[in-house]
Amino acid sequence: MKNFLAFLIASFLFPAAYAQHALHKIWVSDTSLAVPESVLYDAKDNCLWVSCIDGKSGEADGKGSIAQLRTDGRIIDKEWLSGFNAPKGMARFGKFLYVADLTELVIIDIGNRKIEKKIAIEGASFLNDVTVDQAGTVYISDSNTGKIHVYKDGTISLFLEKLERPNGLLAVGNDVMVLASGVLYKTSADKNLIKIAEGMDKSTDGIEQVKTGEYIVSCWSGVVYYVTDKGSVFQLLDTRAAKSNTADIGYDPISKTVFVPTFYKKNVTAYRLK
Repeated sequence: MKNFLAFLIASFLFPAAYAQHALHKIWVSDTSLAVPESVLYDAKDNCLWVSCIDGKSGEADGKGSIAQLRTDGRIIDKEWLSGFNAPKGMARFGKFLYVADLTELVIIDIGNRKIEKKIAIEGASFLNDVTVDQAGTVYISDSNTGKIHVYKDGTISLFLEKLERPNGLLAVGNDVMVLASGVLYKTSADKNLIKIAEGMDKSTDGIEQVKTGEYIVSCWSGVVYYVTDKGSVFQLLDTRAAKSNTADIGYDPISKTVFVPTFYKKNVTAYRLK
């Protein structure tokens, strides 16, 4: 009877559909990447964009760069574009790559391999992630100030404030998913913030959608979770003992590959989601 009760409790806490998921390592890039913070899978150009801080994550030192990798981990150009301060989250819309760079939103013309524009965000001090919705509206998180800004029609405006260290952002349809200190929220144009899931490591960093209502969430400290909009949180990976960070992840939904930037380990590690 006790064993049966334990089974029921486990089934309730970890639904079978989610507990069956696992991450299997498939490759590791070389260690020449200068503090990789974020990986963006680019289906259009079939490559990976990797933001590399190089210097300190909160300093405007001009050491940062964007690297370009093949989807098998081979490095195409570890300094595809340089001159950044502390580049972190990225998003692509059309021909442009949007990068959160400390206090500026940097817009890159990918085809011409040049910075199109740098937009200073007043009061910003630690811009961390970027997402773009289906209409081309850009959302940018600032972890230090607890704010999320919006770039639309050439203008920056405030979207949300008073959040606890917001970081990972993901536009899904008309909604924006927001990670803030171990909690996943959903918000939309009406700015109504709804708590979706909690109990994750406080260093929540990247978020990618696996399917409708199901997500992969990474935490900078070295933990990756499978999270659902029903509030389920299932740990997939823990590399804290190896002192390997799991920063802002990328995801290829076709091959079901999760790309993990390891920060101080200076590589990108790829895992197949099963």
